[in-house]
Amino acid sequence: MMNTSNYCVIMAGGIGSRFWPFSRADRPKQFLDFFGTGKTLLQMTVDRFRRNVPIENVLIVTNVTYKQMILEQVPDLKPEQVLCEPARRNTAPCIAYAVSRIRAMAKQRTGLALDQLKANIVVAPSDHLIMHEQTFTEVIDKGLQFVEQNDTLLTLGMKPTRPETGYGYIQKAAEVGITDLFEVKTFTEKPNRELAEVFLKSGEFLWNSGIFLWNLNTIINAFRKHLPELAEIFREGEGVIGTDKEEEFIKEMFPKCPNISIDYGVMEKAESVHVLQADFGWSDLGTWGSLYDLSKKDEHHNATLHCEAMYYDSESNIVVLPKGRLAVVKGLKDMIVVESDDVLLICPKAEEQQIRQIVVDAESHYGTRFN
Repeated sequence: MMNTSNYCVIMAGGIGSRFWPFSRADRPKQFLDFFGTGKTLLQMTVDRFRRNVPIENVLIVTNVTYKQMILEQVPDLKPEQVLCEPARRNTAPCIAYAVSRIRAMAKQRTGLALDQLKANIVVAPSDHLIMHEQTFTEVIDKGLQFVEQNDTLLTLGMKPTRPETGYGYIQKAAEVGITDLFEVKTFTEKPNRELAEVFLKSGEFLWNSGIFLWNLNTIINAFRKHLPELAEIFREGEGVIGTDKEEEFIKEMFPKCPNISIDYGVMEKAESVHVLQADFGWSDLGTWGSLYDLSKKDEHHNATLHCEAMYYDSESNIVVLPKGRLAVVKGLKDMIVVESDDVLLICPKAEEQQIRQIVVDAESHYGTRFN
């Protein structure tokens, strides 16, 4: 039987600029069907958590621009389950807002005093790809049970398969008597290639998945200790969050929140932090290169999505065109070729980190026309 004290927070406010032009400001990557499966990344994320969390306990935090799109893509969500941020303030305020709403929901349902409320919370981005979903469900269940019984902050760590410089890393300390569960020794943000190779060889480091689990009281106490300014803002809203005055309060107070990630603001400072090592075919699907790695390829390592393609003297490319289009590619190697609506992007895979700057440049030249 599903635990009705389990809650899920899905962060869906990103603009996905690294997947431009396929991802646009009015329809970021979490709302797109990358693989032609008939489901967007957001829909796949919600469906995964249905096995661990009652759908009425799922909250999606996003920009107000995307609220209607979310309700269309996940029609069994109620409007009040979509929390709208009036300003971009990174992941710590996003999570603090959702935690405050969960606290109000738990109080309304149980009538218990605030210090007696019980809730186990998993927080995840909306745009990750998980290949082995049954394993994922088992790992999340294991994590939720652990945080229900222990006052600790838990993150999921993926065993690295390459010296990836685009991910953060978690250094394991002692195993705590539960298989694959370790105390955390250090967090390291995206390392350079040399350091990433050292991490890989040592066997002590895991990729930081950005998926977190904790119980209600533990995360509230962590905010109070490590981000007191943020905690005070939501303490002021205790009698307002979960009522018809919530929207007005959030519009006024949320822009005053510090712009800080949960990693910097809480996880790297907290005393009791654990990592659950897992392997369920995870990718944060952050770049065209990561999508290329996950896509089916022909005998010359070319990946073709949505369209048809004919390759001549070409290898290791990713080509994405609208359905029904034909790409004829000759003499290209290690390139990204993407057409979407009114934009064609041709870029070396090795230089894909510049796509964000290209989006900025396009806006400076043409306004928001191609955003």
